[in-house]
Amino acid sequence: MDVQLNTINQGDCIELMSRVRPEAVDLVFADPPFNIGYDYDVYDDQRSASEYLDWSRDWMRGVHRCLRPSGSFWLAIGDEYAAELKLTAQKLGFVCRSWVIWYYTFGVNCVRGFSRSHTHLFHFVKDRDDFTFNSDNPLVRVPSARQLVYADGRANPKGRLPDNTWIYRPQDAPSAFAPQHDTWYFARVAGTFSERQGFHGCQMPERLLGRIIRISSHPGDVVMDPFAGSGTTLTVAKKLGRQWLGLELSPEYARKVRNRVDAASVGDELVGPADPRTSAPSQARGKSKLERKGGQQIPLPKVDDETIAGVTAAYRAAGEGNTADVVLCDPELSAAFRQQCKRLGVPGAAFFWNRVLLRLRKSGRLPKSENKPRRFTFAQMDEYSFASEIALRQLEIDFGLTVDDVLCSPDAVAEFDGIAHEFSPAASTFELRWAALAIRKRSKKSKEIARKKQHDWLSKRLPPAKVLNKCDVAKYDRPGTYIFEAPGQRTLYVGEALNVAQRLRLARECRPWEKLELSAMRFVPSTADECHGLQSFFVARRTPMLNSKLLYPERS
Repeated sequence: MDVQLNTINQGDCIELMSRVRPEAVDLVFADPPFNIGYDYDVYDDQRSASEYLDWSRDWMRGVHRCLRPSGSFWLAIGDEYAAELKLTAQKLGFVCRSWVIWYYTFGVNCVRGFSRSHTHLFHFVKDRDDFTFNSDNPLVRVPSARQLVYADGRANPKGRLPDNTWIYRPQDAPSAFAPQHDTWYFARVAGTFSERQGFHGCQMPERLLGRIIRISSHPGDVVMDPFAGSGTTLTVAKKLGRQWLGLELSPEYARKVRNRVDAASVGDELVGPADPRTSAPSQARGKSKLERKGGQQIPLPKVDDETIAGVTAAYRAAGEGNTADVVLCDPELSAAFRQQCKRLGVPGAAFFWNRVLLRLRKSGRLPKSENKPRRFTFAQMDEYSFASEIALRQLEIDFGLTVDDVLCSPDAVAEFDGIAHEFSPAASTFELRWAALAIRKRSKKSKEIARKKQHDWLSKRLPPAKVLNKCDVAKYDRPGTYIFEAPGQRTLYVGEALNVAQRLRLARECRPWEKLELSAMRFVPSTADECHGLQSFFVARRTPMLNSKLLYPERS
């Protein structure tokens, strides 16, 4: 594509979209001018109705051309032209999957009418059957009333998807916006909010964009905003590990958006209220215990002596004498353990049973394993541990999960398996899961080595980047630390390997690297003993897209 990824491209969006490679974008979010006379610094927001609709048709045609066949297009629009733009999009070939209402506080006050406090959000797709919709993402789902209030055993342990009206700040309407109703509630970004950028009056809240980006794309996907405005879409896309493509007519807005996105890093917390579930019924009198996992409150049954006895019995029956870690990492043993919990009538569901199993293991309350513990050296895991780290990172930033969360959730660990196998097809499921545990175990030692040696390493010059396809693979048949880069010296991943040549061959053949536009590599020869520390050192310095937060230095 002629326009650049992971940057803000200044100019007319229709002309710029004509230079994007066809079907190169996974998700488009557009918040265009509403044609209500808003005072932008460049754009004229007071056109005739026919002129505005013709212009809208033209830019939406550009979106359709850029979008992959399985892609999604989200459109934010006001009352004045919502119906017309929905019909226009459908005539262009889009299918409307959802018509969401975003209700917000701090709405526009009207003198001779009701105060406006909502925006329409249309979710369009190109293929009504084949499109990304990550309905199992725990940061998208909400607890049901059965979970929060009644602790009903029949409740889906995953919770439920939000309705098509999204709400925040339920105290403003405590009875009108219960979760069974149909409003998404996010506070509008008012002038007094710390989130406010100040240079653009129509700023979207980061949490709202987080929900849309999580539900309609995967880490590494390309997210495009043809009206970058204040840069919220692009900033959130970067924080959530997506590639981003921004188009903006105003040179001044483009400059400020560039500064805002540059200040963000992959994995940064989204700004704004963290818990959209406060619109649920009060659980003050409910029966369910709440445990915070991944930045959210998850209802879990009470861990009493009967539950502990049931989990322990299931572990004895299904574990075949192995440790709890082996049971969680081995797909067959894990499934057998869940079946035993179900057969014994242990309250809760898979995530809860696995969490209790881990808690008992960490407290030393499980029966001693009969089998000799499985051991894998870092050398044995060298060929595939990087794939486990990349998969873990994507679940950290997209699902808000830790290693334990991933292994305890059947949905999350299945997602982990799929991502890791894409980067290392030859490794077994058990090997990849076990390597994720090993990353956590070695991270403390790696960061300690990096702290001790950083003064010496800072004095050394970083080697130049080599174009990936021109690298002589034979020269890298040795231990070392490597940095994978995309165009513009954007760091994708910092790795270490006993045989970097093997890692280089795999990267050339692996489709996910191609999608991420891996183009160059820097190589630092190092001994096997210092590889891990050097990896942690470069992670802290380069803030790569795909390295686990376990390797980052602790924040003071």
